[in-house]
Amino acid sequence: MEYIALETRFVAGKPDYLGGSGDPSPVTAYGVYLGMKAAVKYKYGNDSLHGKTVAVQGAGHVGQFLIDHLIKEGAKVVLSDINERNLNTVLAKHTGVKVVAPNDIYDVDAHIYAPCALGATLNDDTISRMKFAVVAGAANNQLEDEVKHGSILRERGIVYAPDFLINAGGVCNVYTEVSPQGYHKGLAMSLTEQIYDRTLEILHLADAENIGVQQAAMHLAQARIDAIAVLKARM
Repeated sequence: MEYIALETRFVAGKPDYLGGSGDPSPVTAYGVYLGMKAAVKYKYGNDSLHGKTVAVQGAGHVGQFLIDHLIKEGAKVVLSDINERNLNTVLAKHTGVKVVAPNDIYDVDAHIYAPCALGATLNDDTISRMKFAVVAGAANNQLEDEVKHGSILRERGIVYAPDFLINAGGVCNVYTEVSPQGYHKGLAMSLTEQIYDRTLEILHLADAENIGVQQAAMHLAQARIDAIAVLKARM
């Protein structure tokens, strides 16, 4: 993004020393953390993660910051990653984290599954192995088939927090770079904190309309896009 910015001013996601927002990972992780807490509140009646076990798949930048939030709140973390360096970084900071082989993460006896690596990890093979009550993570495109696997999760009573909703903190962070006042960390965090209420809204909307959570999130997103289109047409 730094090099692209040399050619055009129509770019965001720049390093902080160029007036940009820098690494979006901490804000992305914060949004995922809030979305997870909202999903837990929906499932259990309160949003405390203290004492709950979270199976985190992937300890890249976002995964590491998410683990920081989880450990701080008193959650137990089971972690998998194909990168030994990532695992060692986490273990050097949090000695209580348990590590399992990458393919074993789906069999972990945990309350929450947090996919923070590759997409499509919610599929025919893995969902049948899962004991989790909640899925809330940072990875993109977590459902191999949005309709089919979203429905299977719903049928099994597994609460799914849509990926593009709860991992939107990084986009919120980048968005403020192109806002009229320029990058503002406070605004980025304020926008990201709305993920909590929006997650609860979408979970309840899915219930009200008897549809999958992913579909409910898409419906709400489309409604917002349509509303903006109408507004622009009137201008």
